Amino acid sequence: MSAEVKVTGQNQEQFLLLAKSAKGAALATLIHQVLEAPGVYVFGELLDMPNVRELAESDFASTFRLLTVFAYGTYADYLAEARNLPPLTEAQKNKLRHLSVVTLAAKVKCIPYAVLLEALALRNVRQLEDLVIEAVYADVLRGSLDQRHQRLEVDYSIGRDIQRQDLSAIARTLQEWCVGCEVVLSGIEEQVSRANQHKEQKKPPRARGSEGAPRFGPSRTERTVISSRMWGAHCPPARP
Repeated sequence: MSAEVKVTGQNQEQFLLLAKSAKGAALATLIHQVLEAPGVYVFGELLDMPNVRELAESDFASTFRLLTVFAYGTYADYLAEARNLPPLTEAQKNKLRHLSVVTLAAKVKCIPYAVLLEALALRNVRQLEDLVIEAVYADVLRGSLDQRHQRLEVDYSIGRDIQRQDLSAIARTLQEWCVGCEVVLSGIEEQVSRANQHKEQKKPPRARGSEGAPRFGPSRTERTVISSRMWGAHCPPARP
């Protein structure tokens, strides 16, 4: 198992600075280094650079396409286009598999081993568990391996790059979430109102009417004043 490497923006910033002035073969080589570098799992800023986008119409179009697969795709997507894409190193394979697990985790939090083995093109459970443990150490995801039920239970995973055409669907999902929150809040307020009414009905009649009932006799303050005056009337004056 590889050493622990946390997801960090420092490595990414270094590559972005280098990419600003790179072109052609030098830029393609830099992209391959980014795809292999530990701790770099987002590529949107790199893809937005004009000189990087120019690669799509150059002799290095396959490198640009590979970058988009790492940004938005999965290991299965790579295998489907492998003949037209550059070969991957072992580090790049593992990184793309990590990102593929993240994509699955965004859809379901309990992922069967069988689904993972097929999606990641792994031969056995030992390889799968080692890969997941590497992803956990890299802070790409957090969860637990349920060996008894043969599944990965995900508690957290990093976010992936978002394509512009996905923004409308995300906005629609957020709007639906807001509507759901309003419905829940309205239901809570209704339950509180019913609870208050039930509490009021359970009060004895005397307690319910005590606030508006007429008051007879002096209040506690008035009784104190009267008592003080009466006591003062029977006490002899103080001696000089």
